Amino acid sequence: MQKFCLTVTCTSTRGVVAALSSYLNEQGCNITDSAQFDDSETGQFFMRVSFRSEGGTTLEQLKERFETVATQFDMNFSFHDEQEKMKVIIMVSRFGHCLNDLLYRARIGALPIEIVAVISNHMDYQKVVVNQDIPFHRIKVTKENKPQAEADIMRVVEETGAELIVLARYMQILSDEMCQKMSGRIINIHHSFLPSFKGANPYKQAFEKGVKLIGATSHYVTADLDEGPIIEQDIVRITHAQSASDYVSLGRDVESQVLARAIHAHAHHRAFLNGNKTVVFPASPGSFSSERMG
Repeated sequence: MQKFCLTVTCTSTRGVVAALSSYLNEQGCNITDSAQFDDSETGQFFMRVSFRSEGGTTLEQLKERFETVATQFDMNFSFHDEQEKMKVIIMVSRFGHCLNDLLYRARIGALPIEIVAVISNHMDYQKVVVNQDIPFHRIKVTKENKPQAEADIMRVVEETGAELIVLARYMQILSDEMCQKMSGRIINIHHSFLPSFKGANPYKQAFEKGVKLIGATSHYVTADLDEGPIIEQDIVRITHAQSASDYVSLGRDVESQVLARAIHAHAHHRAFLNGNKTVVFPASPGSFSSERMG
């Protein structure tokens, strides 16, 4: 039996859930998990449904036959095969903790992604990446060559068919043009609990303020630096006895976990853009299970 999911966004109105349920039933599908949210402030409705096709209906047939329902409610919708792994490019500079964590999670199947390339402006992690049979691209970035560098990055995206770019501590600011072109398809990890302590040295700022909690934020990238819609956040408690370097070390684990959870939400089609915010539904049962442990 094939397992699919359906994601829907539309104006909130009566009868949407009934129409979706009736349609899937008519197509011989059995709903296994469902989540929905009605945003009273924006008037938008969001829904994600996991289901099994028990009558042999294919993904293409489901898409084609759904057009009538979608037109009735003016829906934005997508059907997805839950067995397909999302193609992802990871971009990294000189801090490798998030990269190494994602390589491991992808290898054991803890994330439903296929890492099709790693791009870096340095050579530090070439051997780590190539040893896992993943293409490594060193694309140097300077003020003078930035347009060409981004063109080279987009060439890799197009050649690999990547659906998502992950900035795993990639310490370069992307152009407005690239952010707009890849809107909703670039996820960043910021080593701070946004919106506080923005910029390049948030741990030093936090240390100077004497905070008792530090954290990390994963968000979609927009042209406004560190202002994109937030997908996932977490914190770690610290005390007055910790140094600024302790903050960095403690923060590494939080960054890795937060980024992985954000990617998990996106790859499972649980994260929806909602203006400057996101709607992130809970994970479906079984979606955190791994193929193997090593």
